[in-house]
Amino acid sequence: MTRLTALWVDVRNSFWFLPALMALGAVVLAEQVINLDERVGWSALRGLPWIYGGSVDGARAMLAAIAGSVIGVAGTTFSITIAALSLASSQMGPRLLEHFTRDRGNQVTLGTFIATFAFCLLVLRTVRGGDESPFVPHVAVTVGLLLALLSLAVLIYFIAHIAGGINVERVVRLVAGELTAAIETQFPERDRGRRITASTSPAGRPVQAEEVRASGSGYLQALDVGALLRLAERHDAVIRLTVRPGEFVFPGMVVAQTAPAALEDVQGALITGPRRTSSQDVEFAAQQLVEMAVRALSPGINDPFTAIGVLDHLGAALCRISGREAPPAQHFVGENLRLMVPVTDYAGLTNVMFHQIRQNGAPHPAVMLRLLEVLATVVEQERAPTRRISLRRHADLTLRAALRETQEEADRQDLEERHQHVLRVLGGELELNH
Repeated sequence: MTRLTALWVDVRNSFWFLPALMALGAVVLAEQVINLDERVGWSALRGLPWIYGGSVDGARAMLAAIAGSVIGVAGTTFSITIAALSLASSQMGPRLLEHFTRDRGNQVTLGTFIATFAFCLLVLRTVRGGDESPFVPHVAVTVGLLLALLSLAVLIYFIAHIAGGINVERVVRLVAGELTAAIETQFPERDRGRRITASTSPAGRPVQAEEVRASGSGYLQALDVGALLRLAERHDAVIRLTVRPGEFVFPGMVVAQTAPAALEDVQGALITGPRRTSSQDVEFAAQQLVEMAVRALSPGINDPFTAIGVLDHLGAALCRISGREAPPAQHFVGENLRLMVPVTDYAGLTNVMFHQIRQNGAPHPAVMLRLLEVLATVVEQERAPTRRISLRRHADLTLRAALRETQEEADRQDLEERHQHVLRVLGGELELNH
């Protein structure tokens, strides 16, 4: 089921799917409207002022003009847009182009142009002249004119929409939304009553375990936990996975250990693909934000404000995690342990969030000050001792890195004050060896 869901999500988010549906809808609409014209006839429509009342030549000219202009505008507009996005993606990374193709507004715009073009072509083929049986689909031509006006309105919307789409703050919000969705999916709330072990990573190895090796390669995008549990229950086995979503699976690599026997069907529950996805990989969602901050801090761009914005969203994500449990590393069927999976721990997630930003942001006192402020805010909400240790560690590393790069005495004092504030929030109970 997870495999089908992942396939459906990929198809639904693809750039061609919605325009194709809209073009198909235009074909159906054209056939229905033409049938209506044939049944009703011009004599019944003559008194309606809003119905097209021109001749055969006028109908042909109008439909041809609409079809030609709409497809020409679509090609020119999207060509210019792709060029602008290519320039903007050098600052924000390739995810900008990915969000462009997945954006519903962009898909609807392309679909409207294609649907109008297809509708006009299908109606144009039914226009007949001559003395024997002339036919002008008056209702269909009117609908084509309405679609042309709709295309004009959509074009105006698209220009405004794409202008906002290349705004770096909007892209950061979109990526942060993916991180929030991944957290809500993978980190269960504490009051759900789920059975979760205290350990955040599977320990031990099934007795007399046999190895299951990958037959192909690619990034592990998702696990079908339900299928794995049913498989283990059916064979009265215990399955221990050795890979987690986000890792690259090499051919022949050990992906699971099973006891009492090897279950080759395990590979059917591991969904691999050519790229990482954030559906079950919270680290990837965080890495996308971090990459935007690192690009912004590069000497060629030198945009610390974007990095500060990224830090704010990363801090918000950690605040959401503070009220949630770690992802379950062990899964039971009844009282029987059936599945063990490697999961993302808090320390690893914070390392992904802060290491690269700290390393690249050390020459920017404003970025390092904001990083310490974000850590202090998260510490105020996080009560788990092990998580607070990780946050304290990043505060110490941030201060050291910033002091090495900062020469201004005022900036150094501000950094030390922010670090002391983190320690005061911690209450001084976490003393690490420096």
